[in-house]
Amino acid sequence: MFAGESMKAVIPAAGMGTRFLPLTKVQPKEMLPVVDKPVIQYVVEEAVNAGITDIIIVTGREKRAIEDHFDSSPELERVLRERKKDDYLKRVKEITSLADIHYIRQKYPRGLGDAVYCARHHIGNESFAVMLGDTINISKVPVVKQLMTVHDELDSSVIAVEKVTRDKISDYGIIGGKMIRKRLYSIDELVEKPDPAAAPSDLGITGTYVLTPGIFDAIERTEPDIRDEIQLTNALSILKKREKIYGYAFEGRRYDIGDIYLWMKVNLELTLKSSKYGQRLKREMKVM
Repeated sequence: MFAGESMKAVIPAAGMGTRFLPLTKVQPKEMLPVVDKPVIQYVVEEAVNAGITDIIIVTGREKRAIEDHFDSSPELERVLRERKKDDYLKRVKEITSLADIHYIRQKYPRGLGDAVYCARHHIGNESFAVMLGDTINISKVPVVKQLMTVHDELDSSVIAVEKVTRDKISDYGIIGGKMIRKRLYSIDELVEKPDPAAAPSDLGITGTYVLTPGIFDAIERTEPDIRDEIQLTNALSILKKREKIYGYAFEGRRYDIGDIYLWMKVNLELTLKSSKYGQRLKREMKVM
């Protein structure tokens, strides 16, 4: 199967966003703006730029804003047309035609593994991508496309990884293994949020995956953690006993929208890099 033409993507977006309260009391974290569009639009655009046009977004309660964002808005379009706001009208209509987007609700907040499992009937017996709805990747070649290329070569699950600082190791799933060529690791071990002293490496799982359908059976076999959540990293540990799994140190920059400070930092950095707003912001910051 040529991944770029037929692979589907699952975007988990069911988390409650408690670290963003009160911003997320009525607004999903994935809909927080970064520069001039919501976080999740960056994720969908990355999938589309990689050739993926069939996308499943896993949502939860109070997430209707995500569906509305990618849906048509006849009243808004009519007003923009009447006021001859052609540029805005074009941008609004482009959002609705990005991809075929389907929505599945995760009924209970039971972790990333469970969110992925919710999409099993739509995925079927095919490999698929997983892209977190609150993580922005900026790269010449979409990060998910980089993983798809490795998957096509090796016919195995591939996980995006990057080196993390020692003080951040306990915030990540961490892989252990050996480098078999530049950027590519054969994974021997996966540990969810380990103590830095016991971590198998400093290579953290960054939230983009290409997985074989065997992950669904592995998720079924995964025990819930102390918070009654099914961790995808733990399911991957089970899958690893049956199939090869690789880690890929992707080319590009990842922006984690993990809390309010990181969200503000990402906004500032990407706005300064923006061709539309960057120079103006730099000038006005100098004046301040």
